[in-house]
Amino acid sequence: MRRFTVAALTAATLGTVLSAAPAQAHHGRPTLGPENCAANACHFDVPTGTYDVTVRLGGDSAASTRITGETRRALLPETATAAGEPVVRSFTVNVRTPEGEPTGPDGTPGLDLVIGGSAPALADIRVTPAFPRALGSVRAGGTPMARQILLVGDSTVCDQPGDPYSGWGQQLPQYLRKGLSVANHADSGESTVSYLADSRLWATVQPRIRRGDLVLIQLAHNDKQTDEATYRANLETLVAGVREKGGRPVLVTPIVRRWFNADGTLDNNTALLVNGLGVDHPAVTRSVAAAHDVPLIDLTARTKALVESLGPEASKALYLYNEKRDNTHTSVHGATVYAGLVRDELVAQGLVPAGRTRVG
Repeated sequence: MRRFTVAALTAATLGTVLSAAPAQAHHGRPTLGPENCAANACHFDVPTGTYDVTVRLGGDSAASTRITGETRRALLPETATAAGEPVVRSFTVNVRTPEGEPTGPDGTPGLDLVIGGSAPALADIRVTPAFPRALGSVRAGGTPMARQILLVGDSTVCDQPGDPYSGWGQQLPQYLRKGLSVANHADSGESTVSYLADSRLWATVQPRIRRGDLVLIQLAHNDKQTDEATYRANLETLVAGVREKGGRPVLVTPIVRRWFNADGTLDNNTALLVNGLGVDHPAVTRSVAAAHDVPLIDLTARTKALVESLGPEASKALYLYNEKRDNTHTSVHGATVYAGLVRDELVAQGLVPAGRTRVG
């Protein structure tokens, strides 16, 4: 995964001295600790897999700390701590190769974390392997086992490699509690056609689905010339492929494009993802979900309502209009807001347990 060096980081340093307590074995494997950190970067030489990370934040002074990792993934939201009152937080992270977009570079091996925030203070950190189990499984004593949420999508979902871009899947992990990892296999420029055809995409993702895993599918933005029958069949193929592995598919309608009418609404084909052939992607997605009893997150409806409520000016901050005159791709802020909408729907439909609820 991407190796963060001290020279490449901000001038902020850790607010407290890292604990030197000896690492303990975890299920026969060593626990990795703060000896793997320097300045505000931590690198852990671990193989691909899923890992639980537990941190103790805070110090002698008031602090505010957030943690990102791998390809700019938001893993722990900004967390304020009062002077002398440290807190413990945990999250679960997916380490894979390639570390970001499936068709992008591999990156460097291992798990990389960046300790940021307005006044970062990391007192201790522990990294242990998470052991995946089916949905609802628990360890002895009632502790939930780790499971994963896999994402199939395009550039509005993916782990974007550089500022100012961000996909909502890149921001989703910070909303989830320990035991839920996000394996983001979304890739820029993909349609339902190309995602199924490229061996680095669906043919790679499907074998990684475990029984009980959620697989969120949002593909539409690049199906500009896909006819309705093909688009419907492709969604059905993805749904059947998830179920074949014992996973649980969730269809997600695409985020709107920020394309206002004169009256301040988004009721037009460009905003609502109706392609050049007249195919209404959100409508087809809703239809497939209903026909095959698939949970649906109507992100088109949710983002339409939000963007219209903000209006033409305030909604610019959700997208990259100010930076790039881009009304399709989201800023970090917009991706974070949209990831929150996804998480709210997952919780409301009972697909994930309520856990971490506040970001920012």
